[in-house]
Amino acid sequence: MADRRLQVFHTVARLLSFTKAAELLHMTQPAVTFQVHQLEEYFNTRLFDRTHNHITLTEVGERVYEYAEKIFKEYAEMENTVKQITGEISGVLMIGASTTIAEYLLPVLLGDFKKKYPDVQIRLTISNTEGIVSKIENNDIDLGFVEAPVSNKNLVVELCRMDQLVAIVSPSHSLAKFEEVTVEKLVTYPYISREEGSGTRGVISKYLNKIGLSWDDLNIVMELGSPEAIKGAVAADMGVSILSRTAIQKDLQLGLLKAINLNPLLERPLSFVHKKQKFRLRAIEKLLQFSHHHCDNH
Repeated sequence: MADRRLQVFHTVARLLSFTKAAELLHMTQPAVTFQVHQLEEYFNTRLFDRTHNHITLTEVGERVYEYAEKIFKEYAEMENTVKQITGEISGVLMIGASTTIAEYLLPVLLGDFKKKYPDVQIRLTISNTEGIVSKIENNDIDLGFVEAPVSNKNLVVELCRMDQLVAIVSPSHSLAKFEEVTVEKLVTYPYISREEGSGTRGVISKYLNKIGLSWDDLNIVMELGSPEAIKGAVAADMGVSILSRTAIQKDLQLGLLKAINLNPLLERPLSFVHKKQKFRLRAIEKLLQFSHHHCDNH
């Protein structure tokens, strides 16, 4: 219902990038450029200054962006009010999740949510915890699911549940016969790590510091970007690692990995993260409520 040209302009102005706006809007870059040109022709003035690969808003562009923010906020509130009166739950939700949550927890949660609210469209972005928090700060997503503590005090962080992390080894590894291992002993073995920015890596680093060790004490032989890649390398006996117990359930059942409890215990929060807002789409409120209920019952 809102002017498409203004929607496209607003996205480009917020991201200061035609390329990123095209990705977010699921449009081609020429189509985004055309919509902005149409709006500039309507106002008979430039809205962006373009220099090489960099764009900035002109003085007029700044004012148009301010009004666009107000217009879309009022439009969203109107739409939400009508849906509250009619009882309709619909719309497009932009959500993000860190890797472990996206791969092992969200499929069931989002599947159950879609059964109850079939008219809600969900677009999921997967990144590490650091990337998801950044997308929330930049308004790229409405709601984030992360697996590490969040330091930004301007964001609302709501606990889902605590998640236990354990050491994992191949069934043929010399540690496989133990039910528990000290971290001091674990760090003497070749270690397979998650990439920098990963929530799992951040939690492990802080855990090591608390017990008088550091990340440098790990004998890192490989850094991999997903739990699945790490599990494959550990199963091939290329090293040991630490992962969420949630992420290894099928591997344990199939006998591909052995889980060993850490001493001392290592846990981390799985949380929902969003901005502090007086107004939020009703579909987001429903997803938050549904997610809390899911966490309590699983």
